[in-house]
Amino acid sequence: MARTAVLGGSFNPIHYGHLLLADDVLDALGLDRVLFVPAALPPHKPSSQLAPADDRYAMVQLAVAGHPKFVVSDLELRRAGPSYTVDTLEALCIPREELFLIVGSETFLDMLTWRTPRRVARLAQIVVVPRVGSAFDPDSAAVRKVVHEIGQEPLVVRAISLPISASDLRHRVRERRSLAYRVPEAVDAYIQAKRLYRDEGS
Repeated sequence: MARTAVLGGSFNPIHYGHLLLADDVLDALGLDRVLFVPAALPPHKPSSQLAPADDRYAMVQLAVAGHPKFVVSDLELRRAGPSYTVDTLEALCIPREELFLIVGSETFLDMLTWRTPRRVARLAQIVVVPRVGSAFDPDSAAVRKVVHEIGQEPLVVRAISLPISASDLRHRVRERRSLAYRVPEAVDAYIQAKRLYRDEGS
């Protein structure tokens, strides 16, 4: 049975933190692939701060090129309306494939605000990667509440979590500062060529 982990997000822009985390989870769980799924319209993020979906998808393609087990999907870009994780997992649910869903520890604690979180947990095994510096306690009351509601105990993987933030990268672009060693060179070149994130609202 193939083992696939889904890593969704706005990837606004994708950076080395995303890539290292994905590679660490891939190795830790013995996965066959990690599927990067850029969101077209993330339900919890203002669209005014997003680069166009096609540009974010293109940057993810550039970032994962060359990794034999990293794949990018345009599934959410082809679907109208908000990019709900449950819809994506439903579409990916195929026989003989075991699905995992990679989320950060803060995202896991917010799962009860998602659309049909219990259904999400039935479709995929949740993999929680604690944020760097985060004291994620699987036995805390907050975690136990989510576990009770979704009906699943998450896998906790202590993967590499670099302190790189996409909002900081966008701020650096506006200030004409370097993105070196924070994003792949091809992504940096794409941002410059497309003049992304130059405006205050992005």
